Amino acid sequence: MAKRAQQLRPVDWAGAGLAALVCLALLGPLMAVMLRAEGPARLGPADWAAIRFTLIQAGLSAVFSVLFAIPVARALARRRFAGRRLFVTLTGAPFILPVIVAVLGLLAIFGRAGWLNAALSALGLGAIDIYGLGGVVLAHVFLNLPLAVRLILQAWLALPSERVRLATALGFSDADMRRHFERPLLREVLPGAALVIFLICTTSFAVALTLGGGPRATTVELAIYQAFRFDFDLGRAALLGVVQVAICVAAGAIALRAARVEAMGAGLDRPPMPWPGDNLRARIIDLLAIAGAGAFLVLPLAAVIGEGAVAILTLPESVWWAALRSVLVALASSALSVALALPIALFVAGGQGRGAVELVGFLSIAISPLVVGTGLFILVYPIADPVALSLPITGLVNALVALPFLLRALVPAARAAEATQGRLADALGMRGMARLRLAILPRLKRPLGFGAGLAAAFSMGDLGVIALFSAPSQATLPLEMYRLMGAYRTDDAQGAAVLLLGLSLGLFWIFDRGARVDAAA
Repeated sequence: MAKRAQQLRPVDWAGAGLAALVCLALLGPLMAVMLRAEGPARLGPADWAAIRFTLIQAGLSAVFSVLFAIPVARALARRRFAGRRLFVTLTGAPFILPVIVAVLGLLAIFGRAGWLNAALSALGLGAIDIYGLGGVVLAHVFLNLPLAVRLILQAWLALPSERVRLATALGFSDADMRRHFERPLLREVLPGAALVIFLICTTSFAVALTLGGGPRATTVELAIYQAFRFDFDLGRAALLGVVQVAICVAAGAIALRAARVEAMGAGLDRPPMPWPGDNLRARIIDLLAIAGAGAFLVLPLAAVIGEGAVAILTLPESVWWAALRSVLVALASSALSVALALPIALFVAGGQGRGAVELVGFLSIAISPLVVGTGLFILVYPIADPVALSLPITGLVNALVALPFLLRALVPAARAAEATQGRLADALGMRGMARLRLAILPRLKRPLGFGAGLAAAFSMGDLGVIALFSAPSQATLPLEMYRLMGAYRTDDAQGAAVLLLGLSLGLFWIFDRGARVDAAA
């Protein structure tokens, strides 16, 4: 006998309604952009140059990120050393690092007055210039190398130790391991990793704004900002927004098709064992790879912290007000993200055939925040002053940007909670808020805290939508820091960077740690 249709609970209605609202909040601005966009013939030589630069820098960034990640992931997969777990954890730090702080750190190392040019000058060699294509690619590699390492390392560690044991018994050399295991593994994982990074880099704004610029180093996102902010040409900005969405959708579709990892066979989850063919040369290569990646990722941050820690004491008052605005926007954005994600996750986990609703949250990946911001400006402009609403709009867009990450953390946990505690609660006759509060929410505290921390950190580092709307009196901390950099007030900018870094990591730690306090009991 067929099952009766499952009755929707109030929380299900809330989840379905909020999913519809999220869809409207993303597609509404997109429709406004498409309706306002002018014809393709409106694209001028500068726009086509921006499209070419976007594709070239994203392609180079993806290629270099995965190429540099291969030896690092290989070394981490083969070596066990003190601090390895900490090193792998630290590679996740750039994921929540404000982009503008990362750029300032790279300038401290590779900039005109940076450590590298000082060393080259001491040796009588010419200086290098970080601005332009090289600097944009360098910054994207810095930000995405850890992601590439994680993706490749995950595939590498999936190799069953039984296969390694068999290879050892057969006397495989290092070359045999590369031919029979590593090359097939890399052929499967590299295209997907490269395409994900390519997709991320196509929506680059803060990096292009600080290290690019000019006719030869402008991304589509930066061109939207320039058409919007400097020319107030809404038609051209909308047309570029449509182009940006088309690039993201095409890259995302290709990434989904390529994101297939060939199973290397199932194992018995035995601990990893030493790889055959190990020798002194392999150990030296692995040591250089780990040390090089560590220096590349740590030195820029160390430079910012070292040079900005003292300047933080003399920051102007405007920086502290900007910091307060950023914290308030981040808290509001985090709260809104959780308020949207939790009911949607409970709705998705509450019944069969609701998984498609989860895809609504992922629309914000295909539609860049700058395009959403442009659409909201077009919608709001006829009826209100968008500048006066810059902070609420920034908080809303930041919440939508963080939504996919919260859903990825919450939906599996909610499904597990429904499958275990939910059935027990139903058997005990628990309903409504009591069921949610006593049976389900305790199982979601960790992903909720992690997701809220991510949302707050993302919002703290945002330098996209706020740059479109804000007046100087409403600047957030990243925008105020960018203005200090533009005014060549380097000491103040470095102090603001340390403050921004501390607030971003602090908010993430407080939310994540706060959710773990009782969960461990």
